[in-house]
Amino acid sequence: CGQLTKPLLANQSSVRNRTPGPFEGPQWPNLAPQSTYISVAVLMGLVVISATLANGLVIVVSVQFKKLRSPLNYVLVNLAVADLLVTFFGSTISFVNNARGFFIFGQATCEFEGFMVSLTGIVGLWSLAILAFERYLVICKPVGDFRFQKRHAVLGCAFTWGWSFIWTVPPLLGWSSYVPEGLRTSCGPNWYSGGSSNNSYIMTLFVTCFAMPLSTILFSYANLLMTRPGAVAAQQKEQVTTQRAEREVTRMVVAMVAAFLVCWLPYASFAMVVATHKDLAIRPALASLPSYFSKTATVYNPIIYVFMNKQVYVCQRLYSYSSPQGGHHC
Repeated sequence: CGQLTKPLLANQSSVRNRTPGPFEGPQWPNLAPQSTYISVAVLMGLVVISATLANGLVIVVSVQFKKLRSPLNYVLVNLAVADLLVTFFGSTISFVNNARGFFIFGQATCEFEGFMVSLTGIVGLWSLAILAFERYLVICKPVGDFRFQKRHAVLGCAFTWGWSFIWTVPPLLGWSSYVPEGLRTSCGPNWYSGGSSNNSYIMTLFVTCFAMPLSTILFSYANLLMTRPGAVAAQQKEQVTTQRAEREVTRMVVAMVAAFLVCWLPYASFAMVVATHKDLAIRPALASLPSYFSKTATVYNPIIYVFMNKQVYVCQRLYSYSSPQGGHHC
């Protein structure tokens, strides 16, 4: 009887020491200390509150004040909507999961979260690419006196969602998959498993949804920097206020692009390294860092939009101290 008890106790001990599956129970302390999960939960909680308030304010103010319903602002509101969806379906779920130490909502929600965060994150990047390209067309005038109109903005916004959907829905249909990553409290594309299906999807996603919009941004600003002196000289006959407004918008877009890339470039780079080096051992906490850092981009964009755009800032102040009906002047 004593001899039978020892293997039984050893087996029970190994079961207790085994890390539960990502949907079964807390991943601490095997993947990371509980304090790490709590710290990430606090960060995500702050992101949820800040991003919801900031992006919500951008959307409400843009709807309330008619003067802000310009074609360019359509794209900026599109970006705010995407950021708000990332917050609801990404940061909020991550906050709850990290507080509990595992993905408590199950595999179906994991796949949905991975899809929504990928979809809306790519919408955000393509929105910035459209903003950068618009600056190139307006300032550098490669096609003459181009005016960014409502139809351009609507088509641009529709493109961001349609293109992003095309390249983020395949994992739900069997081409690769969305899986728990890092600390196993958030989900994303399967960078880890290898195989021809996963590798081909990851490379396709990287090219179509990161390299292409990034190339558009770099092309636009490279041309903008090279032709800026000539463009300024050509616009001397324009009103000074118009030139000042164009410079203000350009600075704002540059700042938003820079902030977005600071947040998302580490994640994209990390994903490519993991996808191409399957034998690379990375600690779960370190593996999760780029993913959670990318979610903070939802806070920076609306702050930059409000404080680097004087018109929006004035409207925001008016909205804070009054209840505009139908859109007051600002």
